[in-house]
Amino acid sequence: MHTSQKMKLPLNVDKVIPFIPEGDFYFTKGVEAFQKRKFDIAVKWMKKAVEASPEEPLFRCQLSIIYTEAGAYHMANQVLTEVLDAHGDDYVDCYYLIANNYAHLGLMNDAMKNAKQYLEQAPEGEFREEAEELLQFLDIEEEDEDWDGIDDELLIFQETAFYHLERQEWDYALPLLKEMMGLFPEHVTAKHEYSFALFFSGEETEAIALEEKWLEEEPQSLFCHTNLAVFYFYTGNSDKTAAHVEALFNVYPLHSQQKLRVAVTLARTGYYREAVQRFKTLSKSNLQGHASYYKWYSIAAFHTGIPSKALALWEEGCKRHPFLSKDEGPWIHNNH
Repeated sequence: MHTSQKMKLPLNVDKVIPFIPEGDFYFTKGVEAFQKRKFDIAVKWMKKAVEASPEEPLFRCQLSIIYTEAGAYHMANQVLTEVLDAHGDDYVDCYYLIANNYAHLGLMNDAMKNAKQYLEQAPEGEFREEAEELLQFLDIEEEDEDWDGIDDELLIFQETAFYHLERQEWDYALPLLKEMMGLFPEHVTAKHEYSFALFFSGEETEAIALEEKWLEEEPQSLFCHTNLAVFYFYTGNSDKTAAHVEALFNVYPLHSQQKLRVAVTLARTGYYREAVQRFKTLSKSNLQGHASYYKWYSIAAFHTGIPSKALALWEEGCKRHPFLSKDEGPWIHNNH
């Protein structure tokens, strides 16, 4: 037979066995995507692995770790809780992972409870040192602020609203925040996030009126000053912007999310040098789930003559939060 000739084999279609990947295949693809920090793709593969092998707890644990790295702490804990419900004491590491996620969410009581549970059940466990360090950190935080437990339903609302706010999806965020205000009137953050979303969805006058009213009721409100500083900056009222920014200069919150709020506000309103000083005091490990940390720190760094820092922050931010790459980079950003 000449080498140029191709041998033809009879093909019986009925005998062809389709290739159906099992959970291990999906798991491997998920880990590969995770290692490349392509979290969205990693989640899709790992979910397929879980669907293909629902009895395999390792796949669920890995899915939770991807969620944690992507900043979806509540989703991570949901998965870990499912593992504990199904496998109990065989997967005690889940308690530490849950504690770590709660700490990122600022739910210190829940974090402490799970870290202690882990150490009780696995005193010589793989995460013993990490759990002990976490408890030490939580003890310090507890001295700084009185942490209360939080309703699971509120937590779901918070996570979902945060997701849409970070992506500037105001039309999705507004109805959620309005419902939160009705269901949890004592949760003051919701009403200020609502006015923020309202402003950027085009209802500027109403948003300013709400914040001014709330400021009269509580003149020291950090939320009112940060929102009004931004609102007046974007509407071109430089005097009122300056007044509210000045009110922030002597405010040094203890909680990392409030520290971030002040730093972002200073960057948004063009006080870049002051913003960089505030960003430097923040612990990045606590804020990896916040795209605003990377975006505004990067912009502030660029405008204060640190372009290499700006670029590094922007690139890391885009890796952790791919939706950021749709934004303009810090070198062409003009605050609007």
